[in-house]
Amino acid sequence: MLAGVSEGYYTRLEQGREKRPSDQVLNALTRVFGLDTEAAEHLHRLAQQGLCNREPSPAEDHVAPHLLHLIDAWDTPALIMSRRFDILAANGLGRALFSVLGPETNLTRFIFLDPSARRFYQDWEALAWTCVASLRATASLHPGDRKLRALVEQVSARSKDLTRLWARYDVRAKRHQIGWLLHPEAGPLELTYQSFTINGTPGHQLGTFQAEPGSQSEQALRRLVPAPHRPAAGDEGRADSPEARDSDSS
Repeated sequence: MLAGVSEGYYTRLEQGREKRPSDQVLNALTRVFGLDTEAAEHLHRLAQQGLCNREPSPAEDHVAPHLLHLIDAWDTPALIMSRRFDILAANGLGRALFSVLGPETNLTRFIFLDPSARRFYQDWEALAWTCVASLRATASLHPGDRKLRALVEQVSARSKDLTRLWARYDVRAKRHQIGWLLHPEAGPLELTYQSFTINGTPGHQLGTFQAEPGSQSEQALRRLVPAPHRPAAGDEGRADSPEARDSDSS
């Protein structure tokens, strides 16, 4: 009634017998359901069955060398991930921050299958919800991604939590989030996660993790800086000090 469609027509939509609802009907359902922008886009994509049904090529998991050089120069943890949350590359701080993964290279499997993830992510439930909602958004954009379907099936077979969250059908691309981590070496960390798409590389996203300047989390994060980049105790600023310049000139 609220959407202005008949009960019979709406029933056919739910049962999949009506394949091509008009934009007018979709917009009406969006309004009635109170969908946000991402969920509304997801609804419209569902009505365009098969238009984006393409299997990704193996080359889409390749990271360009210039991107590796770029993140290696940063003093914040950075990861380059596939749309399935495979970690394709990381800078030194990124590897140190996620050393808890061990040989695992996929964040979805780590979050739902590794017991240590619930200690590492202090807000595990919120993080798990965001992960699944993002995978839902990816599945909507790339229905032909068999690797993504296989990943969800593999993890769901061993995780009731992923099965529960996947059944909610929440859709939300992962872009910005404040998270609390408990790192085995650095201790408690409050970090802001920001995700960026990488132009020219379909499906890749760049994730950065930043601590508030001057905070305890920033100091703790410094303890993870790889040894070759970490100043020796008492050496901070030494190269620019007057004593250092006098010593060098002599």
